[in-house]
Amino acid sequence: MRRRLGLSDTPSRELRNVRYGSVIAPRVFAIRGVVCGRRLPGMSGRSDPALPHHQLRQRSHHSVFSPAFARGYASPELGEGACCTKVNRQLRTASGQQTLPKQSSGSGVMMNETLTKLFINLNKRAEKTDRQVLIDSFVDVGPLGTVLSTIDNQILYGRRGTGKTHALAYLSGIARDQGDIPIYVDLRKVGSTGGLYSDGTIPLAERATRLLMDTLNAAHSELLDAALDNSFDLNLAEVGPALDAFAEATTEVRVRGAVREEHAMEMADQQSAQSALKVGLTTTGIDGSANLGGGSERSVKMAHRITREGDVEHRVHFGRVGAAIQELTDVLGGRRVWLLLDEWSVVPLDLQPYLADLIRRAVFPAPAMSVKIGAIERRSRFQLHLDGSEYIGIELGGDASADLNMDDFMVFDNDEEKAVAFFKSLVYRHVVALAEEKNVDIPSDPAELVRKAFTQENVFREFVRAAEGIPRDAFYILSLAAQKDYGRSISMDTIRKCSKTWYQRDKETAVSANSKALDLLHWVIDKVIAHRKARAFLLRRGVSHSLVDNLFDARVLHLLKRNIAAHDQPGVRYDVYKIDYGCYVDLLSTARSPQGLLNLDDGGFSEVPPDDYRAIRRAILDLGEFERETANKVTARDEE
Repeated sequence: MRRRLGLSDTPSRELRNVRYGSVIAPRVFAIRGVVCGRRLPGMSGRSDPALPHHQLRQRSHHSVFSPAFARGYASPELGEGACCTKVNRQLRTASGQQTLPKQSSGSGVMMNETLTKLFINLNKRAEKTDRQVLIDSFVDVGPLGTVLSTIDNQILYGRRGTGKTHALAYLSGIARDQGDIPIYVDLRKVGSTGGLYSDGTIPLAERATRLLMDTLNAAHSELLDAALDNSFDLNLAEVGPALDAFAEATTEVRVRGAVREEHAMEMADQQSAQSALKVGLTTTGIDGSANLGGGSERSVKMAHRITREGDVEHRVHFGRVGAAIQELTDVLGGRRVWLLLDEWSVVPLDLQPYLADLIRRAVFPAPAMSVKIGAIERRSRFQLHLDGSEYIGIELGGDASADLNMDDFMVFDNDEEKAVAFFKSLVYRHVVALAEEKNVDIPSDPAELVRKAFTQENVFREFVRAAEGIPRDAFYILSLAAQKDYGRSISMDTIRKCSKTWYQRDKETAVSANSKALDLLHWVIDKVIAHRKARAFLLRRGVSHSLVDNLFDARVLHLLKRNIAAHDQPGVRYDVYKIDYGCYVDLLSTARSPQGLLNLDDGGFSEVPPDDYRAIRRAILDLGEFERETANKVTARDEE
């Protein structure tokens, strides 16, 4: 039957269709023959050498052999060796060539409408985007990709929308291409009991243990899927028992309390007797019969029951878990396991050090394991100090490096040209991925895309300024602008209005939940923009202020440069913060518009933060002044 259908006797390793997150990934079998007059690389009967299996992984919704893909591709009108554009794209992807979109051939009006629809439909959140699309659309920034792909255990910091999930997805693709096993765990989806981890009525030890168990179980599920995906390359007779041992190590339950033993015995006796006599007269004589019978029955039933009374106690034995992980990595055929923990900051702060301690004690010691954690810096606590030098959790810089911060990479050294080039490439790659899915024409390169979609080059530059280095905010602003200028090139006025709309809808709304933070924001805007005509200011480093942290997390303040030295104050350093574009966009082209980034002591302005503190003393913002003004207002209100 398999031969009549044109299927090879053994599944092709090269053409597995891996669906991220499925329990068992469906495999695509090699089909004998040609598609559109061309033989796909890696098929049975081929004359070309087989490609590595990772080069022929297809998207789950664009399988080479899906009906949507194959429709019309064998048309005889195309002739021998001809292929449809999408088949050519798949073949170029399989051979490692760059995938290009279809060339534009429509009118300008049609093209603008097409781009408008694509901009509106761009995925703004990485977790809702196909994994392969994330890998294809990733734009490396400086050494980010190189540093992230080292085998060192690392913390990847970054605010919401800066691209942490996208970067981890890219790393997952690199690891898979190398033949390694990436294990991605979204900590938002760990556990099934809503609010359990944050429930203060449950003892801390119980909440922490449940968190550890749920995280380990999530990792086990991903490892099981990976083992099934690589079942042709792994010895499941060895991997299976190792996975079982890991599962057992992650779930230990015992009951603390009294033990009660019960014994019970039941006996029953039963006796019965019967007799019968029958006599009759017949023509041949006397006929008679007699029946005698009886019986007895005895049954004995015994029961022995042990009852434990007390509280159920969950345990995670770090040593046993670590041994199970070591055993598992030993049977994976030399493959490295990349544990990628995303959304670390959703874990309650008081539980984070305990989860970090599990990772340090059980996972870090395994030589074939690498751990990458995506977190928001000001919402993370990796270490809990104990007496002396003891601690619970991960020591940053010692146990794991914390030298990667997406916010730092997105600053682009305050170089506008770098920022423009990055967002051109980012937008174009996302549009290419969506255009392939929709099968529509788009411009042939990023520069042409900008010329078609925006009225002028400086409009795109204004769009980049409005994004403030946050890719997710950029996509939301672009989507709003496309809706406003539907079917037309996006104008400067539209970018500015939509930037203000997004600021009010998302950022200002988030800040408004904290009235004190909102008061600080208004005070900063008044001091820096209204009085100094600047867009940035300096804050003394090392002085923690929760309200500033709130404004930074809400993306209304952006950290532009760290550690500016004060030469006349040894040991004193400052950080440069920039006010969000949405805070002052309505002032642009007016007399109240900011004149520059920082106001200098000589009365001028600078667009690049200088290293010389002496030139920018006027740019320092004293938060003590805000606190004094706030206290005076409270006093005056109380006196009234």
